[in-house]
Amino acid sequence: MNEAAEGVRLQKVLAAAGVTSRRKAEELIEAGAVKVNGKVVKDLGTKVDPDRDKIQVKGAQVQPEKKVYFVLNKPDAVVCSAEGKTDARGRPTVLSLFPELPQRIYPVGRLDFHTRGVLVLTNDGDLAAALTHPRHEIPKTYHVKFQGKLTVEALQGLAGGVVLDDGVVTRPADEVSVIKETDTNTWVQVTIRQGLNRQIRRMGDAIGHPVLKLIRVAVGPLTADGLDDGEFRPLTPTEVYDLMAAASPQRGRARSRLAPGRRAG
Repeated sequence: MNEAAEGVRLQKVLAAAGVTSRRKAEELIEAGAVKVNGKVVKDLGTKVDPDRDKIQVKGAQVQPEKKVYFVLNKPDAVVCSAEGKTDARGRPTVLSLFPELPQRIYPVGRLDFHTRGVLVLTNDGDLAAALTHPRHEIPKTYHVKFQGKLTVEALQGLAGGVVLDDGVVTRPADEVSVIKETDTNTWVQVTIRQGLNRQIRRMGDAIGHPVLKLIRVAVGPLTADGLDDGEFRPLTPTEVYDLMAAASPQRGRARSRLAPGRRAG
């Protein structure tokens, strides 16, 4: 039986409607501030039909929130946070780049403070969970500026997996291909399906070539082509569908490879 047929947890409905976060919704429920069909509900396991049940928070009727989806070309020196226009340290967040919206949106996953590129923002918790769940292994493609000139052995390490500072071995990359190289640095396109904290930067440290610049150019099939730093646009229905399709578990994915012309060995 699907979730719609057996009901949806009340706190999830409140979060999806933009009332507050799921954790805060649970606090409201436990405090007796939520009514379903005129009755106070305090059980966190309560399930409701958001299309039929009348839900109130502190006397105010809860209306289902329209799902919205955006892609942002995140600039440098901006925090991936939904806590407001600035974070606790006074740094601008990605929300500071958006006008006031009727919906409460939040970034899907995180990009480091100094990492630029593709970032999805939405109020669709189901899509966000699907895109960030490790089991779904959504491919993410980066353009990476490494310090120094990378040898075939270094590229092979990026492609095949390296030991990080905490002893974790990264999974093989889908793609590692040289875009441009000089005597002092190397630009490489890297596609990975793993999502460890600061993974690409830590991979650079592991092979002895620190990352100087990092740009995410694609999340699954989605890019930020045509958007300048700090610009955003709504996703098309087709793009939303394609992201949802990409978040579906797949079998038989191709394993790691080096681009033609720079194969290891």
